[in-house]
Amino acid sequence: MVLEPTLIAKSNIILDVKPWDDETDMKELEKAVRQVTTDGLLWGASKLVPLAYGIHKLQISCVVEDEKVSIDWLQETLQEIEDYIQSVDIAAFNKI
Repeated sequence: MVLEPTLIAKSNIILDVKPWDDETDMKELEKAVRQVTTDGLLWGASKLVPLAYGIHKLQISCVVEDEKVSIDWLQETLQEIEDYIQSVDIAAFNKI
């Protein structure tokens, strides 16, 4: 008897993480974001995207296991990093 592997529902999410101002250390901001870890969360590629007035936002992708990671939890947890982060928005959300 061959057991079929269980399909794990996952989502690929791109987050826009906005700093307070152009004085925010974006390397430290990204480091703080990547320190948020939990079972079922895998951080991926990131890039800085110009907003306005010399301010850049961090655009970072992650893959989450839908049953293990709540997107609301992830956004709320990131927004608690008040030293660096003003807001977190979902730029893209795709089921895998």
